[in-house]
This record gives sequence, C-alpha cells and structure tokens, in this order.
Amino acid sequence: MAQTSSERIRAWQGPAIFSFGFRPFFLFGALWVVAAMVLWLASLTGLTTLPTRFDPVSWHAHEFLFGYLGAVMAGFLLTAVPNWTGRLPLVGWPLAGLFALWMAGRAAVLFSAHMPFVVAVIVDLAFPIVLGAMILQEIVAGKNWRNLVVLALLGVFTLANNLFHIEAMQGGYAAQGVGLRLGVATAVMMITVIGGRIIPSFTRNWLARNDIAARPAPPMQRFDKLVLLGSLPVLGGWVLYPVGTLTSIALLAFSLAHFARLGRWQGYRTLSDPLVWVLHAAYAFIPLGGFALGLDQLRGNPGTAGAQHLWTLGAIGAMTLAVMTRATLGHTGQTLAANRATVLIYVCLFASAFARLCTPLWLEASYLAGFLWIAAFAGFVGAYGPSLLFAAPGKKK
Repeated sequence: MAQTSSERIRAWQGPAIFSFGFRPFFLFGALWVVAAMVLWLASLTGLTTLPTRFDPVSWHAHEFLFGYLGAVMAGFLLTAVPNWTGRLPLVGWPLAGLFALWMAGRAAVLFSAHMPFVVAVIVDLAFPIVLGAMILQEIVAGKNWRNLVVLALLGVFTLANNLFHIEAMQGGYAAQGVGLRLGVATAVMMITVIGGRIIPSFTRNWLARNDIAARPAPPMQRFDKLVLLGSLPVLGGWVLYPVGTLTSIALLAFSLAHFARLGRWQGYRTLSDPLVWVLHAAYAFIPLGGFALGLDQLRGNPGTAGAQHLWTLGAIGAMTLAVMTRATLGHTGQTLAANRATVLIYVCLFASAFARLCTPLWLEASYLAGFLWIAAFAGFVGAYGPSLLFAAPGKKK
C-alpha cells in the first residue's frame, strides 16, 4: 500500500532526529558552526593549534562554506524535494547514514594533518556527491525537471569544494582562491533562485492573512529571470577576475538589479512579523555585498575580505538562519511566530556581519563578530534544539 510522507515519518520507530531531513542537519550544522568558530578564535589567539593541513583561515572558510552550508543545504533539500516531486522523504537509517557521511567529512578535514590528504578529500566530497545522487533520483522519478537548476548548483558547489582542496594541496592560500569564490558565488545564486521563490510567496501569504491589499510581484516573472541570467556572468567574472574595473562595474550593476528585485516584494509592509522581514533583510545582503565589493575595487582597495563577508556572514548566514527557524517551527507543528529569543538570534547575526565589516577600522571587531556569531547559532541550538531532537508531545516520532 502506498504511503504518504506523514505516514512514513510516523512509521519510523527510531530516534526522532532521523524522522525528517531537516532535523539532524539543521541542529548539528548549527552546533558545528559554533564549535568551528570557537576553535578558529582559539587558534587566532594561540590557545590551540588545529590538527588540519589547512592554514587556520582556510579551514575556517572551508568549514563555514562547505561544512555548515553543506549541512543546511542537505536539510533544506531533503525537506523540500518531497514537496517538489510528490515522493516520500528520506527517513530513518538511510538518513542517519547520509548524516554520518557529513560528520565524517568534518572530522576528516579537521584531522587531515594525521592522514593522507587525499583520504580527507575523498571523505569530505563523499557527502555532497551522495546527496546529489539522491536528489537526482528523486527529481527524475518525480519528473520535476524545473528543479534541475538547484541540482546543477549543488554540482557546482561540490566542484568548488574540490577546487578548494586542490588549491590547498598545491600550497596555495585557499581562503582567497578560485574554489572559495566559486563556492560563495554558487551560494549567492542559490539564494537568488530559491529566495526568489519563497520570499514573495511567504510575503504574499502574510499580507493576505493580515488583510493587506498590497501584493508582492509574483515569483520568477520576466524581470526576475533577466536578473538571474545577468547575475551568472557577473558572478563568474568575479570568480575568475576578482580585481578589475570591469568586474567592479558589473558588481555595481548586479547590486542595483537585486535591490530593484527586492523592492518589488513589499518587504517594508511586513515589519511586524520577524519571520517574514528577516527573509527580506537577509536577501538585502546580496546587493549590499555586490555594492561593497564593486566599490572596494573602484577605490583601488584590493582587500575585499570585509566586503565579501556581507555575502558570507550576511546573506548566507542570515538566510540559512531564517530558513532554519521558519522550517523548524512549521515542520514540528508549532505556530509560525517569532518569540523574543528568535528576534535576538537574528539581531546577533546581523550585528556580527556589520562588526566584521568594521574590521579594517577596528581590528578587534573580528573577535566581536565571532562572539556575536556564536551567540546567534548557540541561541538557535538553545531555542530550537529540543524541537529538532525530540518528537512533539503527544505525537509519534
């Protein structure tokens, strides 16, 4: 007899954390990004030496981008793909096995100084490759061809991870290499594609529930498609030629286009609901990052780390946190409402991004940014961890 998604989830008799894809990857992704930040700050102050072949900055960049973000991508896709395809979700021991692959990758990269480097690379890349194969199987079986673009972005993201490893093996400074920029650019494109679907949709639902006549522009209209198509060569140019006048001008044009796109979604009308406005605020870091990177270059400042963090800490950090909080509430049967702890989590994250931007003016701001980042994700674990770890009262796992 055919099962529904909810029947498959209820039929699982093991730990509740393996009853749906978002549970282990959201919880342990947040735990890992807190632990990684603590380890990195400790290495910066000389309190510890990391047992990795990466230099400390490259390890920090890799574990945020490919470690943490890889986990959140998995949690999101394993939750969204069943809705996209109408097929059953990954539940139970197969989900636990995929999660174990991600954990093995984190351990292999951290302790890579004590093993052949190629072993660490293989173990690290096994997770996104297996995840991609699972997603491809579901998309093909469900004939959900429109979401092949998301799978293609996951493939490019995996390629970026491999390039990062290659640059590190060759003795390069991988934290400023092509692999990292390709990974960041791919993450930015994922936000523009997926955010361009969910932000106007959630905004429209909220406006309708509150009897507000205004509506955001529907997702993926001609303007959106033009902006997305135009973003590909701009981001590709930044990946290959990060320093240059043409790249700078293209990034500024990219920024204006995405500010215009964001303005069509009526975000200013949702300020009374943090779960909605945080999505708009997170997306705003896409054009802010492009503007800062482009302006840096036009002013003859090749040091783009602070500006780039508007994309990493701001856009990626805030959007993943916004999606994790909303999805956890929605998929664990709770009311879609942000309490004070949730708002504080968002504030700490945004403050972290802007503190990092101030590092050129105040060196200690990087430590402040790190502490605020830890507060944001430790706050998520404290506020949402029990919902992710345990079944809701009165419900089967």
